[in-house]
Formats: sequence, C-alpha cells, structure tokens
Amino acid sequence: MTQLALVIDLNVCVGCHACVTSCKEWNTSGPAGTMADYRPYDADPTGTFFNRVQTFEVGSYPNTQTVHFPKSCLHCEDPPCVPVCPTGASYKRPDDGIVLVDYDKCIGCKYCSWACPYGVREIDEQQKVMKKCTLCVDRIYDTRLPPAERRPACVMACPTSARLFGDVHDPDSEVSQAIRERGGYALMPEWGTQPANHYLPRRRTTIPIMPEELARADNPLKVDGKLPRPSQKDPSLDDVTSW
Repeated sequence: MTQLALVIDLNVCVGCHACVTSCKEWNTSGPAGTMADYRPYDADPTGTFFNRVQTFEVGSYPNTQTVHFPKSCLHCEDPPCVPVCPTGASYKRPDDGIVLVDYDKCIGCKYCSWACPYGVREIDEQQKVMKKCTLCVDRIYDTRLPPAERRPACVMACPTSARLFGDVHDPDSEVSQAIRERGGYALMPEWGTQPANHYLPRRRTTIPIMPEELARADNPLKVDGKLPRPSQKDPSLDDVTSW
C-alpha cells in the first residue's frame, strides 16, 4: 500500500516559518478553509494551523543550541484518532494512507484530539470542526498543475529543502532513501501509532568557545565623537546624483 508522508530534516530547518505561512495561505483558500484567526495579535491569540514550528533551546550557557521542530499530522499507519471518532469523520484513505477529516460528519467533540499523542489536531472556532494537515490532498492530485508542483505547499515553500515528500513504502523513493541513509526516525514510536512522517536528526557539531570570546566590547564607531562625519565642504547627494 502506498503511504504518502513528509520527511523533515532538522539539521537544515532554520525556523523561518515559510512552511507555516504557505500552508495557511493554501489551505485557508481551499476545500479545508476557512481557517479562522481570532485575536491574532492579542496576548492570548487563537487560530487554526495545520503546521506549526516549535523553537526551543537546548544545552547550558554558553554551549547552547536552538532547535526548530516543525510538527503537523504524522498520518500514522495505525492512527488512534480514527477509531475514537463517534461519527466516522476521521478516516484513513486506503489508496495513499492520508488521514483526513470529513467536515460534514464532524461534530467537534474533540475525541480525536484527545486520542492524538502528538497534539496536531485543532478545533476551528468558526466552523466548530476538527482540522489537521491533509498533505495538500487537493494539490498533489491536481492534474492542472505541472508535475513538479504537485507537492504540499509547505514542501514547495521551504527555502532550505528541509521538507521532503513521497511514498515511504517505496524503497526507491527520495523519502525512503533519506530515512535509510541519514538515520531517519519516527516521533514517539513507543505509542505504537507507526507515524508515516519521519525526521532526519540534527548532526551534532561542537564549536569551542574560549572564555575571552565571551567578553563584550562596544564598537568604537558607536562611541560619541568617533562616528565618521562628512565635512560641510563635501558635495551633497543632490550635487552628485541625477534624479
């Protein structure tokens, strides 16, 4: 059986959120939309996102590193969100393994979000239904698009190519080769959900930091009186430029 999935390279993800914004833009205007945002700029903002990037710091000063961790629905091969749904709204497609939600059947009971150990399902406050990543199912099968663009919006937008898309059951696919050759792993395998999405680990690098490198010094150019200033006799911009 085909199992479409994402493989995310944590070593090259820079946390730019291009995947988040492109996902939001594509899906809010597609069959999954609208994706409501209430009070987006308040102290307690709410909104519906299919994909989020969690950023955190690891290590102890001065040897710290910043980790950017994108997370969306993992399209598990044994998804716990499907059997708990009382209306059958959550289902897994047999032909490509994508887990979807039928909004016409969803009653917003949130059982699926409680069952999901990854916290990737969100309630849309406007439509009162559960929403999640669809792997841009409306895009990847759109024959009006060139074959190179029949990929999820997040994959298309990533500036560092940190996101790969393909069939993880095909041993010759790009994603399967990346998992096999670069130590790809599933998130929280102890739950037994068999996530289809995989992550490529960050490669550990060590940058030695000497104590003297931690001393802070002001830039001399910032000290008053030492900034380079043009003479009053020098020609102005208007004198040397033709507008």
